[in-house]
Amino acid sequence: MAGVVAGIAVIVTLYLSSTVTSPKTVYIPQGSVFKCVAHLQSEGVNLYKIDALILRLIGKPQQGWIDIKDEKLTRFGYLYRLTTAKAATRVITLIPGETTALFLEQISKELHLDLEKLKHAYETYAPSREGNFVPDTYNIPNSITEEKLIRFLLNRSEETMKKWSRELTGGYDKDKWLQIVTKASVIQKEAASQSDMPLVSSVIENRLKEGMRLQMDGTLNYGEYSHQKVTALRIRSDKTPYNTYKYKGLPKSSVCNVSKSAIVAAIHPKQTNYLYFVRGKNGEHIYSSYFSTHRKNIVNATK
Repeated sequence: MAGVVAGIAVIVTLYLSSTVTSPKTVYIPQGSVFKCVAHLQSEGVNLYKIDALILRLIGKPQQGWIDIKDEKLTRFGYLYRLTTAKAATRVITLIPGETTALFLEQISKELHLDLEKLKHAYETYAPSREGNFVPDTYNIPNSITEEKLIRFLLNRSEETMKKWSRELTGGYDKDKWLQIVTKASVIQKEAASQSDMPLVSSVIENRLKEGMRLQMDGTLNYGEYSHQKVTALRIRSDKTPYNTYKYKGLPKSSVCNVSKSAIVAAIHPKQTNYLYFVRGKNGEHIYSSYFSTHRKNIVNATK
């Protein structure tokens, strides 16, 4: 019996002394130790289910970004470091309605990362041209690479959007969700406030039903034009599918990154007969169902 025990002790010692190879900085999601180990496995770390059991005996893994410091550690040393290590992080914030082009420029400046590498990683991993990020505040480790940052932001955003979709629609259909996000992006660009969003959504719905062009300036605030005033010259010269003055229907893809409020408004527009709106002197929109009324509203708003 003593020999069996001694043999088991040797096996355990050898296993805990084996080498784990891992990135120096890893992200640990919220959840159980089994979810933690499964995530690290997906990142290429040579862990196994038994490591989750060992981890439960050692302590609770830290959540968020962990600075492992070394690429190779003993298995016990690695598991122990998961429960104790912390990473030095910085904060980045994506505001609702911002375009990815300007967000990547922001990230490049704030985190001192290469803009071209960020763009390349985004083009490589993003499922669509725009609207893939969820506006939020993110804690980012100082040592992260451009590729890992983009993959992290896309993965976190995809998880959140799938959660929103199941909550708001009862399931997740990628193509239908992209349509919702595209409509929400126009609402995000056009609405004067959160309470204004369902009304803007109603105008979009009503104009689409009538076969009218949306003719909304916000659709031309895509990409690098995010904060530029839309002029008559710009409307005449822009030949992209974003130009809803020239082309019927919604743009072919999202105009910007959108908030949950804009998505809710896209799914649940207010029931109205409105076809027009103009921003009034107080910054809020004035809505109307007839063009004659709309023209009067424009005159009053500019007095």
